[in-house]
Amino acid sequence: MQASPVIYPAARLTGNKLILRDVEPGDAAFILSLRLDPKKNAYLSPVADDVARQAAWIEQYQRGSGQAYFIICDRDLNPLGTVRLYNASGASFEWGSWIIVDGAAVDTAMESALIIYDYALGHLGFRDSHFEVNRENRNVWAFHERLFGARRVRESEASYHFELSHEHILAAQQRYRRFLPQPVTVERAAAPDQAS
Repeated sequence: MQASPVIYPAARLTGNKLILRDVEPGDAAFILSLRLDPKKNAYLSPVADDVARQAAWIEQYQRGSGQAYFIICDRDLNPLGTVRLYNASGASFEWGSWIIVDGAAVDTAMESALIIYDYALGHLGFRDSHFEVNRENRNVWAFHERLFGARRVRESEASYHFELSHEHILAAQQRYRRFLPQPVTVERAAAPDQAS
């Protein structure tokens, strides 16, 4: 029986116009600027306005396992947002903490999503995805449903819970290939316990 895939970070994922790099403590102020932005935090869990606390959380993340947290950047490494993979369940992974700065190029959301799916399926070995979106965050859940074919499997008072099948992910990768015409280049793709 094949072992379930495991989420682990990469130093850098290079796509077409974007680079996703592993988060580091020096990103704490940028992350907080996104999470404390009143236009962006309406659908996020509350966070303290404390850069040192955020940096400590990142240091703990770096020592842990089971997730990958990236800063979305342009090709000049200017930060454009965040995205995180976590909560593996068999061959399915969850992703979220997906926040993009105002004024980012219109295709930033699509390419960053495609990079996440390329990394999760093509490099980590996952097949499917599951995630939760605040019911009020219509733009995000409509993005997942309309453009990727995500299926609502349950709902709570606050959130919709989605699943996205392997077949739908592959179909979306093909349909939106113009945003990510080549496979993602992964730096440091080996799991920490497999590194030489």
